[in-house]
Amino acid sequence: MSDTPAGSDRPLGPDAAQDVEREGAVRDKLVATKEQWARQGRALTGQAADPARARLPPGQRLVTDWPVLDLGITPKLTTGNWTLTVDGLVENPLSWRWEDFQAQPQERFVSDIHCVTTWSRYDNRWEGVSARRLLELARPKPEASHVVFHSFDGYTTNVALSDFDDDGVLLATSWEGQPISRDHGGPVRVVLPRLYFWKSAKWVKRIELLAGDRKGYWEVRGYNNHADPWLEERYSD
Repeated sequence: MSDTPAGSDRPLGPDAAQDVEREGAVRDKLVATKEQWARQGRALTGQAADPARARLPPGQRLVTDWPVLDLGITPKLTTGNWTLTVDGLVENPLSWRWEDFQAQPQERFVSDIHCVTTWSRYDNRWEGVSARRLLELARPKPEASHVVFHSFDGYTTNVALSDFDDDGVLLATSWEGQPISRDHGGPVRVVLPRLYFWKSAKWVKRIELLAGDRKGYWEVRGYNNHADPWLEERYSD
């Protein structure tokens, strides 16, 4: 068993052990708070909206900054140690390092962010590799119907394959013309603009295709399995 904490590159000395303990406490407190929100139905308005007519989903407020939200642990990732695996029900499994990722066609999309904690931010400019390019290379098998994203901090989240294979879905490396910071999931994060942003996994390391659904980190803790902001799918029924 390693004596190095997940997401760290330093030996586990006394100071580092205290840091890990503090990180664990932050994670536990945050998770407990968000589970309570799900039980209470925090911020639910009971309304729905048509995205073709209402740009701002029900219960959301506009912000101009980009709040940092995570589980209290920030993996020490760089372009030098980042890797990506695409596996499961695919004809051509992929195993990429940064150079392989950068060799793919780079695309630009502009999309909004809608966070389940009720903030939204308009007109975010992203650059990276489209989900459709990834699927074109990996070639999902006919029985593949769902995707699970695995992150370097242990986070997982799930979506239907049809939600991943959609316009504007990106494995993003750039935001507003600059590399995505580590705090925001760099060097590579998922961007699924039509779903609440917890589905857009930070620090993605593996994309697994499955024949059935498998709930992720927040989905087993009371959060909605689909997460459509305009239907206000914040929490499980």
